[in-house]
Formats: sequence, structure tokens, C-alpha cells
Amino acid sequence: MFIGHAAVAFAAKKAVPKTSLGTLMMAAQFIDLLWPIFLLLGLEHVRIDQGNTAMTPLDFYDYPFSHSLLAVVVWGLVFGGVYFAARRYRTGAIVLGLLVVSHWVLDFLAHRPDLPLAPGSETRVGLGLWDSVAATVIVEGLLFAACVALYVKTTKALDRIGIYALWGLVAFLVVIYSMNVFGPAPPDTGVIAYAGNASWLFVLWGYWVDKHRTVRDQTPFAAP
Repeated sequence: MFIGHAAVAFAAKKAVPKTSLGTLMMAAQFIDLLWPIFLLLGLEHVRIDQGNTAMTPLDFYDYPFSHSLLAVVVWGLVFGGVYFAARRYRTGAIVLGLLVVSHWVLDFLAHRPDLPLAPGSETRVGLGLWDSVAATVIVEGLLFAACVALYVKTTKALDRIGIYALWGLVAFLVVIYSMNVFGPAPPDTGVIAYAGNASWLFVLWGYWVDKHRTVRDQTPFAAP
């Protein structure tokens, strides 16, 4: 659900116009920002298994601290709590916490039954959308298009950078998604861990976009 997570970040701008797109991106992808760090630290593990699903050759057999339901709820509470302590924007904190949890919900839709309910739990769940490339691309593509459209309807560019940075981000996300879908499998798990940290680029790009856009029918503000 790579662009699916980005999609909900775009859509959330409507609910919390004072929160930067960069922060929304960080919340929506937070679990996948933690995961490569945990891989590098040896706290979680993944293996390459060709044919694991039609969409990905990765076997997510051990990721209880980043992707179990209980852990994700805790991370959502922590993320929202830290944001509220820093910004005192209650609605923003609630939406950000829900965005963190939305990651698990979307993964539950996409993954085969490999998502644990809690660290140490043997019960694993997932509806398996990734078993069909066509269904996955259609679902994620429609979700992404609808959410980007909502963000565009909610905001307007302050200058040309606000136009080019936004559509550059959208295009880059689509290209990376296409490479993930149609490209070769990664050569080893180390590459997966290091490449996963590149997702911070989308967070930084989101901050850049939002500095050059404002909510429609409102005066420009410094987005927290």
C-alpha cells in the first residue's frame, strides 16, 4: 500500500488545514519509517521469497514492534501526543494518531495473513489484496487519484513552486510505485533496509510543497 499511505496523507489536509503535508506524510508512513531502522538494528527481519505474493517477493515474517496492531496503536498515541505537546492543536493530534493507525488498516487490506496482532502473538491477519496485481493497482490508483484531487481542491499554490513541487511529488510517487510493482526483486535484505530510509524524502518533500501552498479561502499560515 505504498501510494495508499501517501494518499491518506493528502486527504487528511482537508481535516487539519493547519498541519503541514510533511507531518501528515510522516504520520501516514510512520510505521514504514520505523521498520527499516528496526531491520538495521536486528530487531525485526524480512526475507526474499519469490512468489510470496503477486505484488511483492518479500516475506514479512518478523515485524512485531513496527507492524503489530497493538504496537501501531501505541505508536499512534505517541505520535499524536508528541504533536499535541509541541503544537497544542488537538484536532491535528487526533488526526495524526489516526493516520498512524490507518497504515495498519491499509496493510491489513493488502497483506497476506502476516500482520501480528501484538508482539508475541501467533495470530496473524491480512486480506491478501496483494495476491492480485491488477486489483491492487486499481484500488491503490483510484484511492491515490481521489485523495490527491481532494488535496488540490483544499489548497492552492502561492507561487509556481507550489505547483511544480506538488506535481513533481505526485509524479515521483507514481514512478517509485511503478518500479516496486514491475521492477526486479531487491538483491538482498540489506538493500531493503537502507532503501527504506529513503522514504524520509517524501516527508521532506511534503514540507516543501506545503510551504508554497495555502488552504483555499484562507490567508497563508506557517504550517506546523
